[in-house]
Amino acid sequence: MSGFRTGRTGFLATLHAEWTKFRTVRGWVLTMAGAFLATIVVGLLGTAAPAPGGGGSSSYPRGPGGEAVNDSFSFVHRTLTGDGALTVELRSLTGVADAGTGGTARGVQPWAKAGIIVKESLAQGSPYAALMATGAHGVRMQYDYTHDTAGPGAPQGWLRLVRSGDRLTGYASADGSRWTEVGRARLSGLGRTVRAGLFATSPQAKRGTGAGAGFVPAVATGTFGRPALTGDWSRAPWSGTQVGGDAGTSGSYTNTLKGGFTRTGDGFTVTGAGDIAPVVGGPVMGVGFSVEDFLVGTFAGLIAVIAVGAVSITGEYRRGLLRTTMTATPLRGRVLGAKALVAGGVAGAVGLVAAAVVLPLGASGARGRGFLVLPVTAATELRVVAGTGLLCAAAAVFALGAGALLRRSGTAVALVVASLVLPFLLAASGALPAGVSEWLLRVTPAAGFAVQQTLPRYAQVLSVYEPSTGYFPLAPWAGLAVLCGYAALAHGLAVVRLRGRDV
Repeated sequence: MSGFRTGRTGFLATLHAEWTKFRTVRGWVLTMAGAFLATIVVGLLGTAAPAPGGGGSSSYPRGPGGEAVNDSFSFVHRTLTGDGALTVELRSLTGVADAGTGGTARGVQPWAKAGIIVKESLAQGSPYAALMATGAHGVRMQYDYTHDTAGPGAPQGWLRLVRSGDRLTGYASADGSRWTEVGRARLSGLGRTVRAGLFATSPQAKRGTGAGAGFVPAVATGTFGRPALTGDWSRAPWSGTQVGGDAGTSGSYTNTLKGGFTRTGDGFTVTGAGDIAPVVGGPVMGVGFSVEDFLVGTFAGLIAVIAVGAVSITGEYRRGLLRTTMTATPLRGRVLGAKALVAGGVAGAVGLVAAAVVLPLGASGARGRGFLVLPVTAATELRVVAGTGLLCAAAAVFALGAGALLRRSGTAVALVVASLVLPFLLAASGALPAGVSEWLLRVTPAAGFAVQQTLPRYAQVLSVYEPSTGYFPLAPWAGLAVLCGYAALAHGLAVVRLRGRDV
């Protein structure tokens, strides 16, 4: 036990000595302060453009889970005051896209939707469950924006949505007599009185490939037979509403593309644009920011952090001070471990505090200029802030290990910057093909930047899921683990070399 205490005391003494050394080197302290300021200033300047079309504060609707959502569709509805069911035949689903120069092109967008929906209210972001046919993905049961279940059947056929309390069940049928359950949803806290009926909506259509690819306005039209109602329905007639007031950021109306509904015999024809889905990156980012956009300055701060991490060991080599340090503490692995804890701890604190400062400042400034800012849950924001601190800490340890291996400041800094910062900048800028960018962000230390991402990928939302639009190929913590692996490898090799060679 006394040996353990002696060893522990020895390490603490070494750690204290390294901390004292770090805080008394003015250049290191000033450089870390510069990293803090660079992260904030570059982040704010990088998102300081004026909003297109002028000012005015805006925000995305929030779904039940706190996520940013699109909730815009053409809705023909009645009031359901308790349990009940809605059954209807969807006779056709068609689409039209803007072909430019005032013309249109027929063709339904793959994730265009038409079907039946039960929604808590007409307010955007309110809970819902819907059974629908899609342009190219068959029949689906979707609810609360992020949940999607595939069902059998072609786009044309019969749809039925049954409500029992806060539970909803969707069924599909090809002939109206033999039914197959598609999915179930539970909308906790759903009020007794809800809106239910027929809807249609379409995100923008993707046009072209390569450099000329883009998105154009599109609408979807669902042709329905006569709705059959059972249960506690109000006696008021059917009425039509454009939920959201317009088509939102995932669709649009033009002079030639209009929304609305008409009666067709005993049924309805409903035309709409927009989407009922979570907000993702890609084309919508032209009018808004995600949380990680305000952390664009991290790369600038990391360059300073990397320089301090490398110089904290190479400087001692150059001046011969490391020999004195090793004389005082013969256990070389202990010295390098203490240096790593100090450099990583200071860098981590700098990154964490800088992220905690720049996120609210950036979001407030963006909203004040009329930009939309994608909301995230408190847990996600906490992960981004803490992850930025860990990203900076791992970078400092990586640089320290590289410095101990190479023993030259310039070479070590250049190597770490080239492997950590440069691949991130190339991938985020879109300068490289998407496949190359994704490969770099999987196998290089730049994978660590994934810990800052907040944009989830949803299979049911068409977008450009590439690094240039904020999508990393690895999950946040998996990406950080890649960087930590490089840092651990560099540190381990440095310990081996330090023990095997004269300082």
